[in-house]
Amino acid sequence: MLQLNPQTAHIQDPSHRLTADERITFGAEAAARVPLYLRHAEGPQAPFETPLRALPGLADALGLSAVHVKDESPRLGLGSFKALGGAYAVARLVLETAEHRLGRPLAPADLWTAPVRAIAETLTFTCATDGNHGRSVAHGAAQVGARAVIFVHPGVSAPRRAAMAAFGATITEVPGSYDDSVAAAARVAAARGWILVSDTAWPEPGRVPTLVMQGYGALAREVVDALDAPPTHLFIQAGVGGIAAALAAYFAGAYGPSSPRCIVVEPDRAACLSASATAGRAVEVAPGAPTVMAMLECYAPSLTAFDLLSRLATGFMTVSDEEDIAALRRLADPVRGDPAIVAGESGAAGLAGLLQAAADPEARAALGLDAGSRVLLVATEGATDPERYAALLHPGP
Repeated sequence: MLQLNPQTAHIQDPSHRLTADERITFGAEAAARVPLYLRHAEGPQAPFETPLRALPGLADALGLSAVHVKDESPRLGLGSFKALGGAYAVARLVLETAEHRLGRPLAPADLWTAPVRAIAETLTFTCATDGNHGRSVAHGAAQVGARAVIFVHPGVSAPRRAAMAAFGATITEVPGSYDDSVAAAARVAAARGWILVSDTAWPEPGRVPTLVMQGYGALAREVVDALDAPPTHLFIQAGVGGIAAALAAYFAGAYGPSSPRCIVVEPDRAACLSASATAGRAVEVAPGAPTVMAMLECYAPSLTAFDLLSRLATGFMTVSDEEDIAALRRLADPVRGDPAIVAGESGAAGLAGLLQAAADPEARAALGLDAGSRVLLVATEGATDPERYAALLHPGP
C-alpha cells in the first residue's frame, strides 16, 4: 500500500529542505571520512566498498530503464550495511574520549595506538539490537579493545546472538519487543556509566544516532561514484528509518533537483514511519504479530530519521511477509542473465515495495515509474541467519 507524502509533492529541489548543518552532517565530506575510521580495523588491503549490481532482466520485465541493487552482504565481513554505523560511532566516541583525556587532537589512525587503546579498554559500549546493529557495535568495540554489552529480545535468533558473542560481547536478553530492549539498554547504560550506541533517537533526539546514520553515508557515496546518472527512484526499506533518511539526505545534497524520489518500505506489521507520516508527527505503533522482516520490526521511529524523511520522502508504503519472501526468492533466482543476490528477509523488502508498485497502475502513475525510470535498491543484509534464509528460500512440505 502506497501513501504519498503531501509535504514533498511540490518540491523541485529536495536539497532546499536540508538545513546547513544537515548538509554537512550527511554530505560527501563526512561520508568520505567514514572509511578512515573503519578500514584499518580490517587491514589496509581489505575490501571496503560493496558491489552495485545491475539487473537489466528485471528492469525489462518491469518496464523500467534500469534497476541497480547495492549488495551489502559482504560489507566488512559482517553481512550488513549496519557494519558502517555502530562501529563508526564506537570509533568516533573512543577517539573523542581519548582526545579529552590526553588533552590533544587525534587522527583516526591513532585508534590503534597504545595510548588510545589503553583508554578504550576502560570503556563499555552497549546497545539494543535485532542482530545487525549489535554485531557492528560488538565488532567496533572489539577492534579498539573496549567491552560491549548487547541487549536483545527473545525474537533475536541464536545464530545472530552467536555472531555478536564471537566478538566478545556479553548478550543480555530482555523480555518483550525490540523497543523494550532499547529502553533497557538506555536504563542500564545510564545507571552504570556505559556508553549507549543507539541507532534510534526515541523518545528524544540524540547525537549518537546521528553518528550511526552518518556512517551509512559511505554507502550513498559509493553509489554516486558508481553510477553514470542519478537514479530516478529509491525504494528503501526501514525499521526506525536510519538508512532511509541517511540516503535521502545524501542524495538530496549530491543531486539537488535530480535527486531520486525516495519511497520508504516497511513491514505492514511494524509500520511506524507510515503511521507517523499519516499523523504528521512521530508516533509509536502497538506491537503486533512478529514479521519475517526481523531487522525491520520496530514500533517507534527514530526522531532524527523521521524528521528528515518527513521532508524528503516521496512516499511511504507497506509490504506483507508474503510479498517480502517472494522478493527474496526473486533475487536468489533472478531473470536469466541477471546475477543472483543473497538478500536476507529484511534485505529484500525494498524490492518487494518496487514489485508491488510496479504491478499497480495507480502507484506507477503516482510515482512516475515508466520506461525511463532508473531504480536503486539496497540489499541491506545477506543471509545473516543462514538456516532461516534457507527455510524461506526452500520451504518444506
